[in-house]
Amino acid sequence: MKLKTETFYENSQAALKDAKLQRAINIFNTRFFDHREKSIGSLDSWDEWRDEARKIKARTINRLDEYLELLVEQVTKAGGIVHFSKDAEDARNYIAELAKARGVKLVVKGKSMTTEEIGLNEFLEEAGVEAVETDLGEYIVQLAGETPAHIIAPAIHKTRQDVGELFADKLGVEYSEEVEKLIKIARRQLREKFCNAQMGITGVNFAVAETGTIVIVENEGNARLSTSLPPIHVALMGIEKVIPTMEDLAVFLRVLPRSASGQKMSSYVSFITGPRRALEEDGPEELHLVILDNGRSRILQDEELRESLYCIRCGACLNACPVYAKIGGHAYGWVYSGPIGSVITPNFVGLGKAKELPFASSLCGACKDICPVRINIPHLLLKMRSKVVEEGEEDAKRRVPWLERMSFTLWALCMRDRRTYELASRLATLMQRPFVRDGKITSLPGFLSRWTNNRDLPPLASRTFRKRWDDYIGR
Repeated sequence: MKLKTETFYENSQAALKDAKLQRAINIFNTRFFDHREKSIGSLDSWDEWRDEARKIKARTINRLDEYLELLVEQVTKAGGIVHFSKDAEDARNYIAELAKARGVKLVVKGKSMTTEEIGLNEFLEEAGVEAVETDLGEYIVQLAGETPAHIIAPAIHKTRQDVGELFADKLGVEYSEEVEKLIKIARRQLREKFCNAQMGITGVNFAVAETGTIVIVENEGNARLSTSLPPIHVALMGIEKVIPTMEDLAVFLRVLPRSASGQKMSSYVSFITGPRRALEEDGPEELHLVILDNGRSRILQDEELRESLYCIRCGACLNACPVYAKIGGHAYGWVYSGPIGSVITPNFVGLGKAKELPFASSLCGACKDICPVRINIPHLLLKMRSKVVEEGEEDAKRRVPWLERMSFTLWALCMRDRRTYELASRLATLMQRPFVRDGKITSLPGFLSRWTNNRDLPPLASRTFRKRWDDYIGR
């Protein structure tokens, strides 16, 4: 996909003006948090499960080379073929050359952010191979010529009316906005693709080192069809997806669905150990596991940033983030969005191309609170911000608008002196009066309107806490 991280500011400004986008995200988040609370309530000691998941990830990442070696040994023993790819180009070439060697003309794909990361679809198309997304959300955005807006819900920005118009235009069917009819249309289109595909490509949620088992978690059954009907299955995973044992997997199968979709368990959990055996009725004749580095080993070398490799791609931090809630996923300009994307994207594509992203956070800590493996994302964002500054103090200063620098300078001046702070508070309380309507500030003049174009502000109290406290104790 085309990299647009360098225009993050412009992307976010456009997104802030898209009221439909923000309504869609709000509806999704409301449902997600309701479902999440119910699913978490059904599990005893949720925090203990999160602690255990973090311990497993920490242990695995610290001994990653050992577990990857064991994984390769077990996958090979089960009859699979393993290929290590140092970067996106190598992974694309391996898959395209395999397709060419086997005469593949049609590929069906399960949802995979890693294939988005390496730009696989476009590369296959250029090589004369049709690649069809079979996850419904991914299928919708592919038809629209767009990229996923969310890790879990790729078409979160689309209404059913949008999908109805899209299907009518691209598939030549009668317009409908009924969800059941739209699903039937997509199922009918994709069923033919499943039956005729010569290769299935999926991502990997977890790869169990002790058994060489690839685990895929989904809700639609499309990944299961992609792995069982075509004669060739290619699974693409980042090096961080390996976990040691089946016992460890049981922990993640509890925390992932609750954090990703608010479910106790996903509808389909596929365990794939090698290609089809002699007495099995379905499954691929060939299994190829492509293990991708693409900058991950560079992250691994940093003792602080390696924590970002704990991520299990549940998307919970996106749902909790107030910045993502206003600008959506496309504004981030690449595959991985939200708080975790602001950490890992600069490490994948280069800090110079994505140096705006670490600053796309209020550092409120909601992402850390909701993360199922307790990644300290605010700390990692600060680490990335320091890296931006280290590139050059003058460059960092040029990146921050002069008005913003002046505002923080004035704020620091007020916070250092009590009398200055109290004077500034009184002035601000007086100056806000013309703009207070029905107990809130809905519009501000000039450049301050950037705050109220997309949100209301609570007014400053007419009496400060200090004044209230003095009155309370009778001073």
